[in-house]
Amino acid sequence: MKKRLPIGVQTFRKIIADGFCYVDKTPLLYQLTQSGNYFFISRPRRFGKSLLISTLASLFAGERELFRGLAIEPLWNWSQSLPVIHISFGSGVVDSREALEQRLRHILLRHEEQYELQHHSDVDIPGQFSDLIIGLHKKFGQQVVLLIDEYDKPILDNLVAGRDEVAIAVRDGLKGFYSVIKDSDQYVRFCLLTGVSKFSKVSLFSGLNNLKDITLAPQYATLCGYTEPELYDVFAEWLDGVDKDTLREWYNGYSFDGERVYNPFDVLLYLDARQFRAYWFETGSPSFLIRTLLKKQTHLPSLERMFAGEELLSRFDVRTIATEALLFQTGYLTICGKSRLGARIVYELGYPNLEVKMSLSEIMLYELVNKPDAQERCLREVYRALEAADMQALREVFHAFFASIPHDWYRNSPLARYEGYYCSIVYCYFVALGLDVTAEDTTSQGRIDMTVKLNGRIFIIEFKVVEQEGDGNALAQIRAKGYADKYAGQGEIWLIGASFSSETRNITAFDYQRAEDEPS
Repeated sequence: MKKRLPIGVQTFRKIIADGFCYVDKTPLLYQLTQSGNYFFISRPRRFGKSLLISTLASLFAGERELFRGLAIEPLWNWSQSLPVIHISFGSGVVDSREALEQRLRHILLRHEEQYELQHHSDVDIPGQFSDLIIGLHKKFGQQVVLLIDEYDKPILDNLVAGRDEVAIAVRDGLKGFYSVIKDSDQYVRFCLLTGVSKFSKVSLFSGLNNLKDITLAPQYATLCGYTEPELYDVFAEWLDGVDKDTLREWYNGYSFDGERVYNPFDVLLYLDARQFRAYWFETGSPSFLIRTLLKKQTHLPSLERMFAGEELLSRFDVRTIATEALLFQTGYLTICGKSRLGARIVYELGYPNLEVKMSLSEIMLYELVNKPDAQERCLREVYRALEAADMQALREVFHAFFASIPHDWYRNSPLARYEGYYCSIVYCYFVALGLDVTAEDTTSQGRIDMTVKLNGRIFIIEFKVVEQEGDGNALAQIRAKGYADKYAGQGEIWLIGASFSSETRNITAFDYQRAEDEPS
């Protein structure tokens, strides 16, 4: 029997007609619904948050026929059906405080009509929300279930569009709306809010301090997404002939302080098209993220290894958005490890998989140089030079590319004003090609700026930014620190020292040798 995850009657019927099957997450849902009343979970977009909410709505409404054969069926009290308030901000854009109020009025009115409750036009929106909760409790004699999907989307849409003041006004409007939940405790059986971000308690969540944040709760780490055993079990008939190692490299790797999961959106689209593509990345618009990275002059190779505390990852606010929190909450970085400093938990962050690493690097490369024609040509030439281990050709490609960037671009690009600009561009080229790249590669003698692997060859690269030609010797540093020792016996090793001039804005030295050759 195929395992099916109910997501509402109409969608459920379509899934049955299409022959799809879904992972049974109901054991986690049962655990969640029996362990408390008020919860919040943050997950990146297209990770199944709406599926989670609609499943809970059907569960509390007592729609047993949707749960036949699932783990929760013998455990749930099907004799009880609770009234459900299901609020979603997933569709459309709220571009003003007035638009927010109009949307909230519409949502509340729809519920009043659905449950045949009297509408009171003489109260404000929080009052109308409170009347709805109390009215449902009185009419049905049961506590109410509150399910709010994409609670933060009205704020994020305005941040993405650069409308910070509107985002603040919308945040304040939502704060008053959500504060009703805390005052309705006696009427609420269960409440779950989902979103991409968790705004700090001093702003939006100040009235919701009874919410339990399960974003980084290990027991719920796999609530959204597919674990590898789930993928291999449920989708077995679709995995015949699939390169599972490549599937893992492209779409697995997300960790929420527990077992790693696959991006479900990617998996389903891949199984349909049978092509490895950046499905999840292509459906989003990371413009706000890109603007933030450029504004903060982020050294892009550092994205491979960042550190953040537990409190930092669990919040951000409209005016103060930490890069680490933004990257983690939007799904571009994930947890790779954690340690303790006294009583403090520190998380190590990195790219979850090849899809995100390659796609983000390619789009950042475009933003760094804004020359799509030269970028595509250079990508091809860089790959051919590395494939042939033609170091002179590699030098010529990068020299010509940097020479083609207009001087006006350096004045207008905030990232071009600091020395990591050159390293970031070279890094993005290699990563955008899907190569095995390690930035700040740790050795016993220090950190290699960049290590690139291709076809059994290992390229160890050190960068220097100098004032004029002849300054610095990056290749000598690689030799002196014995960076090649880490990769001894693993393949042909090339050592590359690249120096850039802050005056000419180009390569002034590009020295290279095979590791086994004597220094010249």
